[in-house]
Amino acid sequence: MEYQVKPLGKVCTATGKPLVPGSLCHSVLIEKHGEFQRLDYSAEGWQGPPAGALGVWKCQVPGRLETNLQFDLNALYRQFEESAEDTNFLQLRIRYVIAILLLSKRRLQLDDTKRDGDTDYLLLSGTRGEGKYEVIDLKLPADEIKLLQKELLESQQWDEEEFGDE
Repeated sequence: MEYQVKPLGKVCTATGKPLVPGSLCHSVLIEKHGEFQRLDYSAEGWQGPPAGALGVWKCQVPGRLETNLQFDLNALYRQFEESAEDTNFLQLRIRYVIAILLLSKRRLQLDDTKRDGDTDYLLLSGTRGEGKYEVIDLKLPADEIKLLQKELLESQQWDEEEFGDE
């Protein structure tokens, strides 16, 4: 079963004021009209979870750079496809991070998962009908994924400035 929960909102549900990067945020999952909804609250607007809350958690509102990462999705998709046969651990990490990014941007979709021995795999396909892909699920922590995504952005910008957009 697949659950879709929206990412962190931009404004506090209670106050309507923007969530400040770096500040503490309280998030709540509720069910309304048969659908899951995420509600985000600033520390100022937090009065405790609403009645019927299915889940409650705290997080830090990401900085502006983290929320506005810009990637050339087509270039990343090509890099993802080209790295399919590479077994170098560094390349496996990069492929995993690209897969997570492409999933979040809805360029890839998660079809299933599988386990082979001690290794978990994500079974993916392109949202434009492209093939089936297996990616080792490295289960990297979110902060490491964000750091690697930032490094990808920086290397992609350098490549475009240095060599032009091919």
